[in-house]
Amino acid sequence: MIIPGLTGFIGPKAAARLANQIGVLGGQPAADEQRVEGPGIRLISSRGWALRQGEIHCAIVGNIDWLDKELANTQTKRGPAHALLSSYEAHGPDLLRVIGGRFSICVWDETNRTGVVACDRFGILPVFWAQTPDGDLLIGPTATVINQMMAEAPRLSDQGIFNYLHYHMVPAPDTVFHGVHKLMAAHALVAEGGKWRVTRYWEPDFRETADDSLSNASEEMLGLLSSSVARLADSTDTGAFLSGGLDSSTVAGLLARHLPHPTTYSIGFNADGYDEIAYARMASEHFQTDFRTYYVTPEDVLAELPRIAAAYDEPFGNSSALPAYFCARFAAEDGLKRLLAGDGGDELFAGNERYARQMVFERYGMLPDWVRTGLLEPLLFRALPENARLVGKARSYIEQANVTLPDRLQTYNFMNRLGSRQIVTPELLDGVDAGLPSRLDGELYHHPRNASRLNRMLYLDWHHTLADNDLRKVNRMCDLAGIEVEYPMLDDRLVEFSTRVSSTRKMPHNRLRDFYKRAVADFLPRQIIDKQKHGFGLPFGVWMAEHPGLQELAQDNLSRMRRRRYVRAEFIDEIIRRHRKQHAGYYGEFIWVLMMLELWLTAQGYEP
Repeated sequence: MIIPGLTGFIGPKAAARLANQIGVLGGQPAADEQRVEGPGIRLISSRGWALRQGEIHCAIVGNIDWLDKELANTQTKRGPAHALLSSYEAHGPDLLRVIGGRFSICVWDETNRTGVVACDRFGILPVFWAQTPDGDLLIGPTATVINQMMAEAPRLSDQGIFNYLHYHMVPAPDTVFHGVHKLMAAHALVAEGGKWRVTRYWEPDFRETADDSLSNASEEMLGLLSSSVARLADSTDTGAFLSGGLDSSTVAGLLARHLPHPTTYSIGFNADGYDEIAYARMASEHFQTDFRTYYVTPEDVLAELPRIAAAYDEPFGNSSALPAYFCARFAAEDGLKRLLAGDGGDELFAGNERYARQMVFERYGMLPDWVRTGLLEPLLFRALPENARLVGKARSYIEQANVTLPDRLQTYNFMNRLGSRQIVTPELLDGVDAGLPSRLDGELYHHPRNASRLNRMLYLDWHHTLADNDLRKVNRMCDLAGIEVEYPMLDDRLVEFSTRVSSTRKMPHNRLRDFYKRAVADFLPRQIIDKQKHGFGLPFGVWMAEHPGLQELAQDNLSRMRRRRYVRAEFIDEIIRRHRKQHAGYYGEFIWVLMMLELWLTAQGYEP
């Protein structure tokens, strides 16, 4: 497995210290690597391009889409590295405003000691980094690479473990390791005079008054998405994920416009409420694709789960990683080189149920203060009996409505609902900033200027749901399977278009994906447009309730987790009891999160 990305160091002291790191930065170049080096700098571009011209070194990885025609022509004629060099000579660090697609880049001007290191607008190709005590910069595509380059292996971060338990992944800008960071999506490291600083280089301009006619807007959206698919479907060894939802069905259908009978891949489960093969098959028949399906079993989980947990360079608890891996592996075994994925549509065009739910709560805050605090709340919380069912529901509604966004989005978070003090040990809790996740959410939610509540939620999800979670999930599983993945929905032009669709058009009267559904009404089967969102969710909690092998796997890992200093032993007992007695699916999800943490720690050699 070769993970595409940039690896390197900038700084003469780092160069001296890392001279013997043969396994990381030395040795014979691989067939798909490009390298440049000079005094105090070495860059390796895996599956990419590198170039040195005088004292300027540059390297670039990805599927680059220059937003400047001259640079696009340079790339066509001379290659991406020459286009990157030209862009730096013309714009300096501002080159990031003319580059699109998925990429990670590095440019270093030794003479002026200026440079830029950046990842793309959604962090599809991530950049991890660290600075040595001498101020030299280390960069890499994974935290593992950074760890190998450092003179001393970094310690695990208690804050990183806490953040994982909260989010079920470790969000940027930090990692699970002390001193190792990752660039947030649309962020860059920029150097002036050899001093590096992190900066945001792009942000969306959400507009509420830019709506075109519905027919024109629909035509533009489908045209942009079709062009995006066409750019990525450059050979017959390209297929597509197909869950049967709106986005994967649209991408598969557009792929069928450009390739005759493309192969599409879907995952099924023999578990009520989880299997959506019927919708995927419906889309396949509609667009005449070669439909391939694989039914994941509990035995598959037992066989592959330790390997999947170890494939991530940080603990990662999204259970749909496993079906994503089997889908990608199936395609790789068929000889395909690339899969197109539908990720991003919900976050661009308002398709997640929580968006509509939050707007219901927001209506309470629109009532006059005298109605809320002078009439309803005294009546419901003091005057009426507690045991009345409708009173209980009304109280719950008001309690949630009185929590402001974005904190209300975390109402059902295990750490909030069950209580962090009930879950984590006092030793861990006393050594972390328990309010950090809330502040991370708040900074992202409030960042877009003049944005609606809906668009603020979308922007928050661009980072935490897409960059930190879904894209990381699919990228790493495709790497593990040995196949490339692309995301047509995240085309820069389509993203910009989505910012011109008003909130009232995206989700009028709380109707999710209303604009998108209207736009594809003549393209997708009606049953797919009307179906509820699902995806490749894994029925682990349901299976574990009945499968002895999964029960043993969970028990073994939870027993090891008991001996660590992170999660209270009493809580582990309680979560097992709740899984057995109350809701197997809901509580099984957190058992999965704990199990994946333990499997990752064990794979990394951290003994309890």
